[in-house]
Amino acid sequence: MRLLLLFFIFALAACSSGKLINYDFPNPIDTSTKPIEVQEKSSWTIDGVTVSNDFEGARMNQFSQDNDSTFRVLILPENRPINSSPWYAFTMSSEEPRTVHLVMDYGENQHRYWPKLSSDLIKWTPIDSSAADFQDGRAVFTVDLTTQPIYFSGQELSNSEIVKAWFDQVCENTALEQFEVGKSKLGRSLFGAVSEPLDEKAETVVFISRQHPPEVTGYKALQSYLDEVMGNSTLATDFRKKYRILVYPLLNPDGVDMGHWRHNAGGIDLNRDWQYYRQPETKQIAQHIVEYVSDRRSDVILGIDFHSTQEDVYYTYPDEHEHLMDFRNYWVEAIEERLGEGNAYEDPDPLESPVSKGWFIVQFGAEAVTYEVGDETPRDFIDRKARVSAQEMMKLLIMR
Repeated sequence: MRLLLLFFIFALAACSSGKLINYDFPNPIDTSTKPIEVQEKSSWTIDGVTVSNDFEGARMNQFSQDNDSTFRVLILPENRPINSSPWYAFTMSSEEPRTVHLVMDYGENQHRYWPKLSSDLIKWTPIDSSAADFQDGRAVFTVDLTTQPIYFSGQELSNSEIVKAWFDQVCENTALEQFEVGKSKLGRSLFGAVSEPLDEKAETVVFISRQHPPEVTGYKALQSYLDEVMGNSTLATDFRKKYRILVYPLLNPDGVDMGHWRHNAGGIDLNRDWQYYRQPETKQIAQHIVEYVSDRRSDVILGIDFHSTQEDVYYTYPDEHEHLMDFRNYWVEAIEERLGEGNAYEDPDPLESPVSKGWFIVQFGAEAVTYEVGDETPRDFIDRKARVSAQEMMKLLIMR
């Protein structure tokens, strides 16, 4: 206990001095830059059917024909080893209206994301389950094509341009002040925003998102969460008077725009780089948070990182790492009371790997949550749960 106390004192001292901590996590991971395979961007036409990956956020490596009515797309990762989360996005059209079967070939990997279709990048419709089949481990979908291209994507496409347009609008309509943190490995903008309370030394809450490119449902939860926190309710207004809010909605713009399954342009999972900060995105975001709060003599008390997985879950830490007395227990219980039993599943896990959640603990001695959203969680429930979660967070922190 005494060693733990000394460690947190050291962490807070590092925060106040604006220095990043290189903490030796029990399971260190080498995040040195690794080569990636950059997909060829083009359009392919076979037997009157055209497929294209020539847009930001696309992923499709090869197009071929199996028989008169069946076509195949090959979807490969940016490098290996990699978490098996095959992302895809491409457009399809035909010289004449026609129904085709599309085989999704991920090599040695298994299908994960249920296809979403759109003609305008605004309205997205999941493909009907009756149009799906699985043969020899491959997903096969039946698609009605016309002369107008349709987007065929693992999730609703939210590339860096789309994210930035949304964020610009949010900042224009709220008290958020936008700033640029720096540049990604390939020169794309790393940006964020802050809501400043009257007291410069007020404590800080941090939200981050899109370390893993395909994890759109987590990003959707951030959108609703932020909308609730920056809203005009008495609760939100009182919360913003007491706390500073820092938000960084897009940590991996290169990976997002290159259609990566998981990694940045340096071939690395950014959510394993919160130890030595070898990738430019992690280093700049971490340094910006530390320096920003240090300059204002503020403490970060809570960090929430929004992600996606196969189910809804709040990944937290065991009680020995708790910073805000009983916060996570009261928070989860309050959410479940409002949403119903089983809708606020929490999974505490040890402080082992250099992920952002652990970084908030070792750098600041803060409470930390990885807010995971299921890939196919209904979009209206993502919105409702995020708003309820935000409301209950604000209630608890205001009462401190």
